[in-house]
Amino acid sequence: MGALRTPREAWVEEGLRTLAVGGVDAVRVEVLAKALGVTKGGFYGYFADRAALLTTMLEVWERESVDDVLRQIEEAGGDEVDKVRLAGRLTFSSHRLSRMDLAVRDWARRDDQAAEHLRRVDNRRMQLLRDAISTFCEDPEEVEARSLLAFCAAIGTHLVVADHPGLTRPQVLGRASDLVLDRRAMSPVEAQGERDQW
Repeated sequence: MGALRTPREAWVEEGLRTLAVGGVDAVRVEVLAKALGVTKGGFYGYFADRAALLTTMLEVWERESVDDVLRQIEEAGGDEVDKVRLAGRLTFSSHRLSRMDLAVRDWARRDDQAAEHLRRVDNRRMQLLRDAISTFCEDPEEVEARSLLAFCAAIGTHLVVADHPGLTRPQVLGRASDLVLDRRAMSPVEAQGERDQW
């Protein structure tokens, strides 16, 4: 009986893990084979070359980052703003997805194929934000501005290391989310006053 072949998915998964940790330059067949504890010969049963693996990795990242997230938010239900908040948590609070996202962004700066996948992902994410914000905001310019601010906050929080005296990062992000995604965008004092009236 012959040796069991390392599944194709294992090569892709190890490629994505390596990408998230070391960037695209770290994704090399020899490195992946060593991490998987196999010889690199099995790789060529699935992929013609490293470029074919990289293409597959981008396709898997795109599916996990958008298609899988959209499916989960539809299953969860709720209004459009609830859905966009859940999408943000599923994407940018997930250690796996957020690290891959940053690595793909870096890769896309110097690779047209990665840039095209990133553009599709970002356009779909922005549309989700537009759909949510347009449920309470009629001004197209404000919808676009709020969508961009929300998206920049989600991505930028992984790049900014500033302290927030007296507040935690989740508290600040929560408030930023309220300002952009809340139809009233009231201050906490105003919001508390309104709640007290009910």
